[in-house]
Amino acid sequence: MTALFSRPSVTVNVEEATLLVVGDVEVTLAADLAASGVKWLKHTELTLISLDFSRVEKASSVAISVLFEWLRICRQRGIRVQAIHFSAPLRRLASLAELDSLIEQPEVTLAV
Repeated sequence: MTALFSRPSVTVNVEEATLLVVGDVEVTLAADLAASGVKWLKHTELTLISLDFSRVEKASSVAISVLFEWLRICRQRGIRVQAIHFSAPLRRLASLAELDSLIEQPEVTLAV
């Protein structure tokens, strides 16, 4: 496990080929949190990754914004996203935003 970002309320780690967010993504930390993942994505040699938000217990559009920033970089770099994992609260929020297909089948949805 490699720590990319660490604050008392939230961390971003890399575990094998997965970017893992743990804790509550607050608006005041969103830019730095997103930047930590972007930096890693721009330098990784991996071509297939997963994004894991399953340990984010507070539903927040900020967490989804971080996800979109990481997906944008993945698309630019040709990195395929094999899976996106959300906690139940984030999953409900994503469903309200009609992002179910993206979460369930990121490779198919992003290939369009």
